[in-house]
Amino acid sequence: MKIALLTYSSKPRGGVVHTLALAEALARSGQDVSVWSLGRGGDSEFFRTVDPAVTVRMVPFPQRENESVGQRILRSIDVLRQAFTPDDYDIVHAQDCISANAVGRCIRTIHHLDEFTTPELAACHERAITAPYARICVSAAVASDVHRGWGLEPTVIPNGVAAERFTAAAQSGRTHWRSKLGRYVLAVGGIEPRKGSLDLLDAFAGLLEHNVKLVFAGGETLFDYRDYRTEFDCRAVELGIEPVILGTVDDDELPHLVAQAAVLPFFSTKEGFGLAAMEALAASIPVVARDLPVLREVFGDSVIYASSVAAMSRELERALREPLDPLPGLALAHSLTWDEAARRHVEFYSSVL
Repeated sequence: MKIALLTYSSKPRGGVVHTLALAEALARSGQDVSVWSLGRGGDSEFFRTVDPAVTVRMVPFPQRENESVGQRILRSIDVLRQAFTPDDYDIVHAQDCISANAVGRCIRTIHHLDEFTTPELAACHERAITAPYARICVSAAVASDVHRGWGLEPTVIPNGVAAERFTAAAQSGRTHWRSKLGRYVLAVGGIEPRKGSLDLLDAFAGLLEHNVKLVFAGGETLFDYRDYRTEFDCRAVELGIEPVILGTVDDDELPHLVAQAAVLPFFSTKEGFGLAAMEALAASIPVVARDLPVLREVFGDSVIYASSVAAMSRELERALREPLDPLPGLALAHSLTWDEAARRHVEFYSSVL
């Protein structure tokens, strides 16, 4: 089976991580897999090395100054549409709204639902749900949201997780991040509304344990969160917090950064699965998560939940002092493999061909 997986970026975002891991697992299962992406900022390759069994088709997408988010979305769709060759594949599988709008007839994985006010983004989001001929969701909670909103019935195929990378980092004995940063609470992802960054800042300010830093890793995004970041920075000054902003961390270093953290807060307001939190469990790091149905579905009793800033602060404090038994979370992370996800995708592809 010739399969094209399409993603919108070469940078380390959750959907891109998913696309590459799925592509490699599909190739291991004997499929002929190509990954198409826009090479943002002049990238000619992805943020990490990709198994050579997967063909990478990187479409140049140079940055333009003074381009609005809406203009960038429309240009992204147009550039990918002009480059892509759909007739070369049996299965065309888009992983986001940009690629789903660009490629025409396709399968779409809906990782999570967004609410956009920018007209171009809102239209892109709507078409990418309604136009594909088949849909996959990575959790039943998101599939249920799609059904309620559009009357559609996506197939649920959970994410895998590269658990062995994070477990190995935890067992490596390395302490270089802890030596550099001291004891730290680690947020993986950008400073942005969906990640609940302001709530995290307020919750961190309420900790009684003061000998700990707040660290952010990651944050590559297509969108413009400058106003939110300004609000975040002002709030940090008001609270007397000096967060450590690492930006994008090398892929080989990320497991070590996670494995040396004291706790990983996961306060997203919307999620499809929660891959960063699952990776933390694979490294035996306690997770405090926002109390969302999707996270209850995915993580069960392996993480601590909180639904308010006060509760977030209280549970972070508890996790720092008396972390949960890591074994259930470790077992959960290792039970979710990309090879199983690939097997279920191949089964799904065969059913819709």
